[in-house]
Amino acid sequence: MDSSLTSVVHSNPSSNIPNTSRPGISDLAGQHSRVLELPPSVVISAANLPATSNIRVATDVVVSVQQNPHDAELPRPTKFPLPVDSEYKAKRIKLFSLAQPYMRSFHISWFAFFVCFTSSFAAAPLLPVIRDNLNLRKEEVGKAGIASVCGSIASRLVMGFACDIVGPRYAGACAILLTAPAVFFMATVSTATGFILCRFFIGFSLATFVTCQFWMASMFSAPIVGLTTGITSGCGNLGGGAAQLLMPVLFDLIASPSFIGSPGFTAWRLSFFVPGIVQVLMGIIMLTCTQDTPLGNYRQLRKEGSRAKDNYGKVIINGTKNYRTWVLGMIYGFCFGVELTIDNVIAEYFFDKFGLTLFAAGVVASIFGLANFVTRPFGGALSDFVGQRFGMRGRLWVLWILQTLGGVFCIILPLAGSLGTAVAVMLVFAIFVEGAGGATTSIIPFVSRRSLGIVSGISGAGGNVGAMLTQLLFFTSASIPIETGLTNMGIMSICCTIVVATLYFPQWGGMFFGPSKSSDATEESYYGREWSAAEESLGMHHASMKFAQNSKGERGKRRSSPADEAEVLPSHDARVASNAIPTVMSNSS
Repeated sequence: MDSSLTSVVHSNPSSNIPNTSRPGISDLAGQHSRVLELPPSVVISAANLPATSNIRVATDVVVSVQQNPHDAELPRPTKFPLPVDSEYKAKRIKLFSLAQPYMRSFHISWFAFFVCFTSSFAAAPLLPVIRDNLNLRKEEVGKAGIASVCGSIASRLVMGFACDIVGPRYAGACAILLTAPAVFFMATVSTATGFILCRFFIGFSLATFVTCQFWMASMFSAPIVGLTTGITSGCGNLGGGAAQLLMPVLFDLIASPSFIGSPGFTAWRLSFFVPGIVQVLMGIIMLTCTQDTPLGNYRQLRKEGSRAKDNYGKVIINGTKNYRTWVLGMIYGFCFGVELTIDNVIAEYFFDKFGLTLFAAGVVASIFGLANFVTRPFGGALSDFVGQRFGMRGRLWVLWILQTLGGVFCIILPLAGSLGTAVAVMLVFAIFVEGAGGATTSIIPFVSRRSLGIVSGISGAGGNVGAMLTQLLFFTSASIPIETGLTNMGIMSICCTIVVATLYFPQWGGMFFGPSKSSDATEESYYGREWSAAEESLGMHHASMKFAQNSKGERGKRRSSPADEAEVLPSHDARVASNAIPTVMSNSS
């Protein structure tokens, strides 16, 4: 037998469903079984084995491994700092680490999103000063708020495509660096039009949310993807609360006679230089200190032949024709979209209703955004926890419950007559509406493996569409009080969340219906449909098949078999996209 042994599978011998991610052969001579390792290009079938051989295929199956045309002499992967699955995705997180590649990408992605979020909403807590300086009417303030979220609708769609094509590192860094000038230009605006345009272009930077989600789904395994996306998006969304807190502090410092002593109408302008400078620094750090995947950057992997160049048109079509993409976009519009709207109006609401100072209103309003530190990860972790027991169906129920309760407390918020009650209700409201965002992002990676970036981009853009609609409908007209707008937004959120019931995965089921009983209702079939026979013959679907194997936990414990829990160990010498995937048939067939 070839001594170039590189791949191994550990599978449960008692299972009738073999692990199909890699070939393994057990030598049953004697009382002890031994798993031999095989190179990805080896072809094994029953015909290859001598009649007198003591070797049989592990788990009583016949394994046929097709030659992968992308096989090449590739560099040996480095030792990873965390346990990994068969896609080299980390199976746990280590929060207080910056080790490459997992935790460095983890921390840089969320902090970059945090900085962009701060820049996008830096104007919100300073609106009482800005509107007096620029003589803004309520309609113009509302239009500026809409502009701040409209800008990222198109940019998130483009970002999803860019992540699929050039990788999250280049895509994210470009978005950060190209939007930084708009932050600095905010210091020069003198008209309502200039103010609206600056907020519009700064809003493009919110596309870094897509970078976060794509990166985490590429770096961390399915069982913890809800937690990791929840933490990164939650910490990023802290920028909304940080802006409410930090910008008034910067304004007071710059206006203070003991510091710079600038007039109020100059101080707010100088305040924007701080988030602008930090944004530039983060763009450079992301570009120089991270990598796209556990095995390297897209360009490097393509040069090595271990990452095939995909058909861009098919990537787009595959993501957009999946109805689940659009449903999740709508759902996200009424959790994250509502959150964005609150970030734009909440400081002004407390300033006007309870007669607070600019600084006090900013501090109180910051509670809503800062709650993301706990609430987003809570939503993602709750989705993962329930998903381990009840699978995808449990995740969908968690999403519906959280978002519906978020709408309920949005209705209750304007009914609070005292400052203390209003703050308490706002905090509970934040738990549910922001938790729903974490629950939504925990489902997104399972919609499509091939078009993950497109799905993330459309879903993320849906959040901004929701924010645009709610602000346009409820917070731009002088005849509609903010209290009425909050009530109507809560009612709309509850009604639109009903569409969660339409999400259905044949292999896992939906809220009210179990999985399909069809013979092809499997993870392999679901993700395999994204590839044509010609593409499969080139081995382009191999990464999707590994993801299918690793996502079997979405069946829930009640439907999982021992084979589903078998651990697949990654090859030491073969890259994720170039590993051969065996076709397995029962001996009885």
